[in-house]
Amino acid sequence: MFSLRVGYFICGLTTGLILLFSFLSSLPDGKLHIIFCDVGQGDAAYIRLPDGRDMLVDGGPNERVLECLGNHMPFWDRSLDLVLLTHPQKDHLQGLLSVLERYQIGYLIRSNVSNTSEGYTQFTSIIKKRNIHERFVTSGELITVGAVRVSVLWPTKEQIADMGSPTVIQGASVLGSDSDDINNGSLVFRLRFGSFDAVFPGDADIHVESKYVGAVLADSTVELLKVPHHGSKYSMTEEYINKLKPEISVISVGKNMYGHPAKETLMMLANNMSRVLRTDQEGDIEVVSDGVRWTIR
Repeated sequence: MFSLRVGYFICGLTTGLILLFSFLSSLPDGKLHIIFCDVGQGDAAYIRLPDGRDMLVDGGPNERVLECLGNHMPFWDRSLDLVLLTHPQKDHLQGLLSVLERYQIGYLIRSNVSNTSEGYTQFTSIIKKRNIHERFVTSGELITVGAVRVSVLWPTKEQIADMGSPTVIQGASVLGSDSDDINNGSLVFRLRFGSFDAVFPGDADIHVESKYVGAVLADSTVELLKVPHHGSKYSMTEEYINKLKPEISVISVGKNMYGHPAKETLMMLANNMSRVLRTDQEGDIEVVSDGVRWTIR
């Protein structure tokens, strides 16, 4: 009986120590943590801000984003302060459906871009059902969360207006008359903490890069670039990457039939001495910054 009680005590003590360690390790450490989730051929990034608040950028094409959140969030945390959708295509949107159903969301931020797909219909239905606060943004707007600033660089109000109403083309629900138009309405933003800057262009590619790149470089250098459109051949021009000169370039990509990332894109990054990390090779990628320096975990 004595040995049994000792066993229960040791088991309880061990469990308590594990919970205590988990709690202490989840406390804010004053640093910015950006985790690019390995969700296959799509985009999802979980960001833990220096004060402990957090945000999720896109959700990938499936439910693998839930595994990423489970690995990088405290197990008792079932809320996200900010969720940002760059644009409503399946490889960025689909995983958010499960996230919105399972987590309490503080604010949902996106550009006023829509389509007629089943996934988007489900997305808007969940927002309404769960009474999620939604904010549409355009270039020039600033979102401040503690010491972190999120500057919206694209799209402009004029771009949204020019894209027109949702149209169904060859069975795919997109905006306007070009199937790539919805990419060009991607919400592009810069995240700044101290002197550390990260740029998230969604799938906005060479068609619009010149319209916002000046805003990126107006008063800063770029330490981290989430490479547009999974590193496609038309994701960015050499002029664009020559101007940004990111120290780290992260490509969110999985097995695909499109040849992503293109050899041309990889060559441009190599020519600029940017360190390239790919989720299909590295799995989840975590970049941590204290506002000046950065490390990769």
